[in-house]
Amino acid sequence: MKTPAGGRSRDGQAIDLSVLIPVYNEADNVEPLYDQLCAVLLGSRFRYELIFVDDGSTDGTRERLMRLQGRDPEHLKLVLLGRNCGQTAALSAALDLARGDLLAPIDGDLQNDPADIPRLIEELDRGFDVVSGWRKNRHDAFVTRKVPSWLANRLVARLSGVPLHDFGCTLKVYRRRVLEGVRLYGEMHRFIPIFAAWQGAKVAELVVNHRPRTAGRTKYGLGRTFNVVLDLILIRFLQRYAQRPLHFFGRFGLWSFALGILSFLAMLYFKFVFPWPALFWDPNQPVKSFVETPLPALTVMFFLAGGMSILMGIQAEVVMRTYYESQSKTTYLLSEIREGEPRASRDPSHMDQTTIMGDSA
Repeated sequence: MKTPAGGRSRDGQAIDLSVLIPVYNEADNVEPLYDQLCAVLLGSRFRYELIFVDDGSTDGTRERLMRLQGRDPEHLKLVLLGRNCGQTAALSAALDLARGDLLAPIDGDLQNDPADIPRLIEELDRGFDVVSGWRKNRHDAFVTRKVPSWLANRLVARLSGVPLHDFGCTLKVYRRRVLEGVRLYGEMHRFIPIFAAWQGAKVAELVVNHRPRTAGRTKYGLGRTFNVVLDLILIRFLQRYAQRPLHFFGRFGLWSFALGILSFLAMLYFKFVFPWPALFWDPNQPVKSFVETPLPALTVMFFLAGGMSILMGIQAEVVMRTYYESQSKTTYLLSEIREGEPRASRDPSHMDQTTIMGDSA
C-alpha cells in the first residue's frame, strides 16, 4: 500500500483524518452516510477528508456521489473505478490517495456507526498505532454470517498471534506510518492489523456499534469464508518464509528425499531378504517382481517431488532477492535510531578554545 507522506487541504492546512469509504451498489445509503459523517466530524477538532471509492456500481450510486462531491468539494473526494474490483482493491485505492495522518476505513452500508470514529481515535491517543472495531453485537444472519465469522476469527487470531475478536470489521483507525510498505491483494484488507503488528505496531480493540442493514443487499456470503482461509495461509507463509522461501520448499524436498530412500530400501528388502506376500492379491503367492508392489512408483514419486521442491525453493529465493534489491528494500524494520553527538561538539573547553583562536585570528 503506497500512502503519501501527508497532505494539505485546499486552504493549505494539514489534513488530520482521512475517512475511507469503499462502496458498491449502495445508492440508498451513501447520502445518509455522508450526512452522518459530517454531523460527527464537522464539530470535531480534526481537519478531515472523506474519500468515497465507487467500485463499479450499476445502481445509481455513482451519480449520487457525484452530486455530493459537487456540494462539498472541500471535504469529499470521489474515486471512480472502471469496473468492480472488490473491497480490498477499492480500499487500497483510497489509501493511495489519502492525505491524513490518521486513516479510518468504514463500510458504506450504514452498519458501521460514524459516531464510533472519535471513540476509536481517543483509544489511539492512549499509545496505540491501530484500533480495531469489534462488532460484539452483530445484526447479521446467524448461519451465513455470524457462525462462519466466529470460526474464521478464532482461526486467524490463533495462527497470526494477534488476539482480535473481529478481523472482518471494516471500521478501524490507523496511524499512517504503520501502513508504509503494505500492499493489499485478494481479501487481505481484513488482515491489515496483522501486518501492522508484525511490524511492531501496538494494536488495540474497541467494541463498536453495529446496526442492521436497512437498504441495499449484502455483498458477503458463505463462500467468502473459504477465500479468507486461503489468504490466511498465504500471510502465514509470508510471515515465516517471505525472506527465506528455500527453507520452506527445501524442508519439504528433503523430507521427500528421505521418504524416497526409505521406500527404495523397503523395496530391496522385500525383494531380496523377505519376499512380501501379495496380501491384497493372493495371500498364498509371494511377490516376485518390483512392479507388483507400489514401492517403485513411490520411490520415483518421492524423489521427483523432492527435486522439484528444492528447485522451486531456489527459484523463489531468486524472485525474493530480485524483489528486495530491485526496489532497494531492506529485510529489517527500523523503529528508532539514537546516537550521541561528536565529543568535540560537546566539550566546552574545546569550544571555548576554538572561539578564542578564531577571535585572535
